This record gives sequence, structure tokens and C-alpha cells, in this order.
Amino acid sequence: MPYENLLIEIEDEIAVVTITRPKALNALNQKTLLELQDVFTDFAGDDAVQVIIVTGSGDKAFVAGADIAAMQSLSALEARQFAKFGHQVMRDIEDCPKPVIAAVNGFALGGGCELALGCDIRIAAENARFGQPEVNLGVIPGFGGTQRLARLIGKGRALELIFTGAMIDAAEAYRIGLANKVVPLDQLLETAKKMAGTIISKGPYAVRLAKEAVHNGLELDLERANQYEAELFGLCFATADQKEGMQAFLEKRQAEFKGK
Repeated sequence: MPYENLLIEIEDEIAVVTITRPKALNALNQKTLLELQDVFTDFAGDDAVQVIIVTGSGDKAFVAGADIAAMQSLSALEARQFAKFGHQVMRDIEDCPKPVIAAVNGFALGGGCELALGCDIRIAAENARFGQPEVNLGVIPGFGGTQRLARLIGKGRALELIFTGAMIDAAEAYRIGLANKVVPLDQLLETAKKMAGTIISKGPYAVRLAKEAVHNGLELDLERANQYEAELFGLCFATADQKEGMQAFLEKRQAEFKGK
């Protein structure tokens, strides 16, 4: 299905979702959020897609933020509803059973940084810039930035970025753990696809359970999280993938996983 603000390409079980609002530096408006929600809902149950890459069109911006022109005249109630919808979309991305890689090409500010935070892995081009500059507009991050950023890089660093509205480059993002990897811009998608291919070669059922264990376990105390992990570990042994993976290891051959 064609989208107004997204370009979808699927090849070798890898879906590339490109946000295409170049004149607005790919800013997130209501329509774009609706389309992202629709795409990730579809991909969650699509066996033809095993890994999803999210990126922005052009070489200037991943997503420069939420659409300020569209937000400027919102009432307090409308702003709250917009934030809640943004939260739901980011949660839909985070909860997608397939691994999601953000290929950050340029500015990832405000809602763009929050979109990257909703993904599982962030690969940054050398020209990438990250930040939560909402205080410059008299507001706070509204799509999960105050929560996911602190969980990822720690409370002190998150508060510094949010309080100052500072923008950091890719090297600094990598240093503090916001970016997993930094590569030249012309190698960004190739690197993301290579990582996606590596993930696809592993046991797909195990990859899904690993994502579930990490994301859901972070919301539990360590004792309950470890119990949760043990439950999912045991569940792996009810799958054909576990039998194939261990048999292949013992036979010193490449495993042929079926995702079952």
C-alpha cells in the first residue's frame, strides 16, 4: 500500500522504512505518525519481514523533530492527546517482535531522537546529530524522551541533554551509548543491512524472545527479571529452532532455522 510520507522497500526479509518529508526535514506530523503505526502493525505479523530499518530521506535529517508548525496552536488538551499518540507509536515500534534498526542520517532531534530511542539499535552516520532541544521551545520531550533517554544513557547525562537542549555529534553519541556504531554516510544503509542480515541468520524465534526478555525485563526488579528470562529460556526448548541449532552445532554445520 502506498503512503504519503513513507517509502517502504522489502528485500531479503529486510524492510527499509524511509520517512519522506524532505522539505520539513522529515519532521513527524500526525499523518506520518499514523503511517508509522500502520506499517509496524503490518510488519509485526508479516513473515516476509524479519528485520526493519528506519531512516530518513536525503542526507540532512533522519527526523528533525515533531512538526512545530502543526503543534504551535494546540491547546493543553490537544497537546496531551498528541503526546499520548506519539507515545503509542513509539511503543508500537518498541513492542514490534522484529528487531528494529535506526539508520540515523543527519539530524535526530526532539521527536527524531525519540524515534531513534524507540528502535532497538541505532547506527549513526558521521554527520548525525542527536538532541532533545524542546526546552528551547518552552516544552519538554513528549514522545518518551525523558524516559527512554535516561534508561539508555543514565539519568545524569539525560538530564544534561534535556536541560541544556544541547545537540551532540555522532562521536559523542557513540561515546555515551546513544549510538551503537558510527559509519560514513555513504556506508550507512549498507551497514544497517549487513547487521540485519546477520540477525536474520540467527534463530528468529530466539531473537524475538531475546528482544522480549530485554525490553520487558527492564521494567522488573532483577530477581523477577531473571525469573522471566528463565521462563523464556525454557520456552526456547519447545521449538524446532532449538533442536536444529544445537544439532547443527554438534554436527559442525550451519543451522537452517525455520522460525518454529
